[in-house]
Amino acid sequence: MIAASARQLGLEQPPNISLLRRFCEDHKSISRRTLSSYLVTPKELAEALHKSPPSKISTAPRTVAVCASWFLPTSPLNGLQTFREKRIPNSRFFDLDKVIDRHSPYPHMLPTSTDFAKAMSGLGIRRDDTVVVYDSHELGIFSAPRVAWTLKVFGHDSVHILNNFKLWVEEGYPTESGEFYNVDTCVYPIPDSNDSKVIEFEGVKETVKDLNKEGAEGVQILDARSKGRWSGSDPEPRPGLESGHMPGSINVAFSDLLDPTNKTFLPADKLKEIFAKKGVDPKKPIISTCGTGVTAAVIDAALTEAGYPEEGRRLYDGSWTEWAQRVRPSDGLIVKGK
Repeated sequence: MIAASARQLGLEQPPNISLLRRFCEDHKSISRRTLSSYLVTPKELAEALHKSPPSKISTAPRTVAVCASWFLPTSPLNGLQTFREKRIPNSRFFDLDKVIDRHSPYPHMLPTSTDFAKAMSGLGIRRDDTVVVYDSHELGIFSAPRVAWTLKVFGHDSVHILNNFKLWVEEGYPTESGEFYNVDTCVYPIPDSNDSKVIEFEGVKETVKDLNKEGAEGVQILDARSKGRWSGSDPEPRPGLESGHMPGSINVAFSDLLDPTNKTFLPADKLKEIFAKKGVDPKKPIISTCGTGVTAAVIDAALTEAGYPEEGRRLYDGSWTEWAQRVRPSDGLIVKGK
């Protein structure tokens, strides 16, 4: 088969086998790709679902819609409830409160590779499926970027974000409701995690202490929480957690990256303008943070849409919930005000 592929490429003798195999895999990946950008419109998703819908019979790569609805503890709503009330037909529900590191005292920390693979297997998602993650129609964009980012951390090649389910509903695309049916499970291989996309507490603490020091690498810390929580004038949604921000961090409230009416991401040029006004340099490393590592991924997705390079971008998984509990008052690492 390799030799035949070599002849099709016009080669007189087989080239390096591993290189040719990689070419064949890349070619296969490109040929099945139906969505070209990280953010996809309702129309693009509807067309992709029509071309390669989830199927119990076919073994070909499919497009699978995954609901990632999640709400703050202060909200009367919950993700599973909204999924039952209104969802894209044949979609799956990724539970951000369950697919986590169960041994961590902090919410929403990344699961182990084994637990991630179990979750994907339970959802009936295969390694070569195209996954499009979406939020509740109430919020538009909120927690879907976190789930999409999680898939990227674990190396799922084809993952996208619907921009957004609110528009999907308003534009009349089909929905369903009620109890969801069981899906056929599958074997999702245990992946390696891309640790370069993640930064932990000690790394952030060291970075914060080095900020503005001569010779420091100029890391930028972008905080997705509201301005009130960032400045310390508003309380955190979790009782007993002090508000404020890390010294040197930049407040980029995730809501400012969304259209105020339809809650989609703003166009790329507008996002680029917002980041530029905040002084975010695309040539410098970036750490995204928020309350529990959920809306930090909104910043990360917006950076992608704005054309910022992915290299050098990391998300602080524990975010403010971990930070405010672990730093000591004597450290001077919680700042109030602007």
